[in-house]
Amino acid sequence: MSLIAGGVVFVTGVYSYNKWQEYKVKKRVERAFDGQHDDVLMRSDDGVRAEPRFHLDEVPMPDGGSGAYGVPEHLGGHVGDVAAPGFAPDEAAVLPVRSADAGVPVEELATSLVDPLIDCLLPLELEAPARGEKLLPALQKLRFVGNKPVHFIGLAVSGDWEPVRHGVVYTRLQGGVQLASRSTALNELEYSELVSRLRSVSDEIGAEPQIPDMIEVMQDARNLHRFVANHDAQLGVNLASNGAPWNIATLLGALEKLGFDVRPDGRYAMPDGEGGHLFSLSTNVTLAEETTARLTLLLDVPCVAPARDGFGSMIACAKNLMARLDATIVDDANQPLADETLANIAGQVKEFYDDMAASDIPAGSTRALRLFS
Repeated sequence: MSLIAGGVVFVTGVYSYNKWQEYKVKKRVERAFDGQHDDVLMRSDDGVRAEPRFHLDEVPMPDGGSGAYGVPEHLGGHVGDVAAPGFAPDEAAVLPVRSADAGVPVEELATSLVDPLIDCLLPLELEAPARGEKLLPALQKLRFVGNKPVHFIGLAVSGDWEPVRHGVVYTRLQGGVQLASRSTALNELEYSELVSRLRSVSDEIGAEPQIPDMIEVMQDARNLHRFVANHDAQLGVNLASNGAPWNIATLLGALEKLGFDVRPDGRYAMPDGEGGHLFSLSTNVTLAEETTARLTLLLDVPCVAPARDGFGSMIACAKNLMARLDATIVDDANQPLADETLANIAGQVKEFYDDMAASDIPAGSTRALRLFS
């Protein structure tokens, strides 16, 4: 009876301790971005700061087609076969397409690096204020786990959250590991590696890390990856020669005159004017080939903002090339694509964009570019 009583006391003590630790972690996460400036990404409707969470409500799928959100698969549309989780809407401001550009407010840049919607937050309590040049060497040792990027921002003495940099004194740090990428979700092994390396970094800089519960993190990672899989849509149209194959050397010169840039993988990309690209073009042959009878234009739908009209620009370019090269716009089965079909697909692309915006991950935004890179 004494042993049983002792066991009950021990189990009760462990359970109470774990609950207390869980409560402390949650409170620290809620306070992770507190300060003088209101962080709209962490604000709920009733004004209470809380970390956004994912849930498993299905996003309605538009009717028609068998590809991405009704986009025909023969045009290259593809997504995963699981329902995408919904994301609770909040009042988050839409992040710029390239928030690393000069002139972006430091807090906005910080939120683009450590984003509570797509990152697992990792608060670090510094034992004493520290300068950026003392912190950076240690923080740079933890930049990735697997293929998931890890970023750190700091609370400067000015009261602003910003990327850690030289010459600035920080009183607190906030880390974040991306929960999912285009290929995989953050898994248990990666998270265990992250925790181990984070503790090592924390010891080096004199900080105490607050480690979120692995079960909750894994659930959030799987939910986010479902969303990514269900929105990983690429649209392609082909140009088939009506006569003899085109000479590659002559063709590439013409493409450069049209504004295409050469990419390291041998594809050509149409720039968007701000450091990104609208769509790419492939000759469908190796560099050793001298001719090709088929070109493919490809739009990475979630990576191009709706305002840039990537699909419309791609079709306009295809029609331009069709007239110049004596070609026909066809699908992957070599069937001609009528204007009515292209107009229908354009409407489905708009629905796709609306759905991404409703999930607070607008196409072409910093969040989308991080997730679909």
